[in-house]
Amino acid sequence: MLLHHDKSLGGKEIPSLLPMIDAPPWRALTSSWTLRAASAALLAATLLLGAQGASAEPLVINANTSNPGPRAAWEAAIVAFQAEHPEIDVSFNVYDHESYKKSIRNWLTSASPDVVYWFVGNRMKQFVVPGLLEDVSDLFTPEVRQQMSAAALELVTVGGRQYGVPYTYYHIGVYYRRDLFEQAGVDEPPASWGELLEACDRLKAQGIDPIAIGSKDLWPAAGWFDYLDLRLNGYDFHMDLMSGRVPYTDPRVRAVFAAWRELLDRGCFVDHHVGMTWQESQALLYRGTAAMMLIGNFITPNFPPEVRDRMEFFRFPEITPGLGRYEEAPMNSVHIPARARNKLAARKFLAFVARPDVQESINYALLQIPVAREAKVADDRFLAAGQQLLDRADALTQFFDRDTSEDLATLAMKGFQEFMVEPDRLDDILGRIERARQRVYGS
Repeated sequence: MLLHHDKSLGGKEIPSLLPMIDAPPWRALTSSWTLRAASAALLAATLLLGAQGASAEPLVINANTSNPGPRAAWEAAIVAFQAEHPEIDVSFNVYDHESYKKSIRNWLTSASPDVVYWFVGNRMKQFVVPGLLEDVSDLFTPEVRQQMSAAALELVTVGGRQYGVPYTYYHIGVYYRRDLFEQAGVDEPPASWGELLEACDRLKAQGIDPIAIGSKDLWPAAGWFDYLDLRLNGYDFHMDLMSGRVPYTDPRVRAVFAAWRELLDRGCFVDHHVGMTWQESQALLYRGTAAMMLIGNFITPNFPPEVRDRMEFFRFPEITPGLGRYEEAPMNSVHIPARARNKLAARKFLAFVARPDVQESINYALLQIPVAREAKVADDRFLAAGQQLLDRADALTQFFDRDTSEDLATLAMKGFQEFMVEPDRLDDILGRIERARQRVYGS
């Protein structure tokens, strides 16, 4: 029997929709999924499975998909997978995002699940190097490789071998209230640094907080650091910094904080952001007390119906003229822990996730972009803007806490949060980050 263990609700077991549906297409499920419907199906599904459930092989999946959109998408995907593989009994354990990041290393080094959700690139590599993730290169058949761009394949490759299956990526940019901009006399979204500062001044004059942010979970502040660095110093410098080859006391890094301080000194950010998560801070947009937010496209399913038509998107403004078009496009993936007990069933699941039809259905609900080239993208204006943004980019990054060492990222992001509250402490903050860089990467 398929059970959904919602770890964000204290580990309470909630019956999930059992495999009573046909195999994909199953897109409709991602928009109509409810636990009530699952409960209604439970009795009939139990009768259908009968003794089969007792003999089915277990597959334990740990996921970080606790937000409503991702949870619904993956619930439907699990249903479809088990419909195709009735010999496998799936336990789908959902954790809130921050708890998941703190727990995954413990799972990988002790009693491990069979599948984990994670991130490509450097964050994946940090588990590959100590041997904590399974080599799944055998799943990358010529057909699977043909579905992926060279960049996507490279992001799950270490030493010529593949260690995960990427299934989605998304753009990051500035989402804003068009009506609030118009109220403040901002006719066009800012395309340059000067225009962004002017927009902030106009919004403040109308009693509107220009920029919403919730820095309680640290990473939202890192997005500002990334984009300021990319726009001031470019991709090559940014990736050298992420790889530990540049000290954080470098004048070019200080220039990032100097630009950031221009926004702080103007009062562009909402107050009390340290006490808010990004989910809490997005409500300021919907209430109309804040005008814009630097965030990933995962915010768009949360737009209330009465506000959605007023929301727009723009690319982070240019600062240094002539630099290439560099954007952030985090990519998510699924992996098999090296200590997994049921690697055969786990491989079946990863092969399932690699399929274009599956990725299309998942990303249709997520309102994100599938990695598989044959998968269609949902008809959504924010997705269209994001795909155009990424298609025109000269290079893509993964995000600060994915591109650099996890240990360094945690300390540095605390420093970013502190800087936003106490910018006069910059020298101390950069000194701590630099010592951490030397400890992690060497001098």
